[in-house]
Amino acid sequence: MSSAIIYIIAGYAALMLFVYLIQERFIFKPEKLKPDFVYKYDIPFKELFIDVAAGVRINGLHFYAKNPLGLILYFHGNTRSIKGWAKYARDFYRYQYDVVLVDYRGFGKSTGRKSEKEMLNDVQIVYDTLAVQYHENHIIVYGRSLGSGFAAKLASDNSPRYLILDSPYYSFTKAVQRFIPVLPMRYVLRYRLQTDKWIRKVNCHTYIIHGSKDWLIPISQSQKLQQLNPRKITLITIEGGGHNNLPSFPEYHNFLRDILAP
Repeated sequence: MSSAIIYIIAGYAALMLFVYLIQERFIFKPEKLKPDFVYKYDIPFKELFIDVAAGVRINGLHFYAKNPLGLILYFHGNTRSIKGWAKYARDFYRYQYDVVLVDYRGFGKSTGRKSEKEMLNDVQIVYDTLAVQYHENHIIVYGRSLGSGFAAKLASDNSPRYLILDSPYYSFTKAVQRFIPVLPMRYVLRYRLQTDKWIRKVNCHTYIIHGSKDWLIPISQSQKLQQLNPRKITLITIEGGGHNNLPSFPEYHNFLRDILAP
């Protein structure tokens, strides 16, 4: 074997190791908040702290309505913190629903080292905590982009009223592979978030909403998810919608009205 080939193989192996070790910097783009940061909104809310493990605390916001019809448990995307994502609570609150948003480990005020196993355990503990206050039949799990994987896993292990996936991926591994095609991501990626596997076990009705011009996660991902169980999965296409602007379309709010309005 020539020295050139050895160098190429060694360089490729080094690149795989590099991506394996620092992948969280590419996947997660958190906004971190100081412990004494004060949230301020013009609708009633309270701050939540849920201890999920020794020294690990998940921070959340609970927007509460008078005589709520149910609860929306919202899992956000891979950027920012609930400080910014909380603006979307109003989309659900207007229909007389309580809304809870939580930050993943390392986001906002939430603490703890990330791993897929631990993060999935975190969201289950959050769900269990809320299920003491709300009957499962009154809980709707909503997952946006990265959060769609956590939402799908949660719905597969529990019995919420509905599962709503906003701009989801069919396979997180394949979604990442599009951006790093030279590496075998199935071996490199430590976060699998197997929506395609978990959604098959979801018993409640699932609504998927996706923009037709989403370049980050193409709508074909949602179409493949919907094909797994057409009778239990409804796909709503927002024509012209991208990855980050669906709430700017009237069709998005019409969809929420249709399934949430009493």
